[in-house]
Amino acid sequence: MRDLQSRTAIVIKGGLFLFIGLFASALLLIEHWSWRTALLLTLALWGFCRAYYFAFYVIERWVDPSYNFSGLGSFLTWCLKKRK
Repeated sequence: MRDLQSRTAIVIKGGLFLFIGLFASALLLIEHWSWRTALLLTLALWGFCRAYYFAFYVIERWVDPSYNFSGLGSFLTWCLKKRK
């Protein structure tokens, strides 16, 4: 698969990801509203964002600068190879 080169397409893709996240979160909170659900959803989103940041930025910058990840599958493959 080619790298996405178009700035417009990248911005649209980011906007769609944001929309999907906000829409799904809103539907979940509408269906199951409570402060506990809102807090747990916020913590889950924050945790996943930090894990994504770790998987791509931290690993590439400080753990193994020679390897560039192309996605979560690539990251998991790298993790499994490092264990062997």
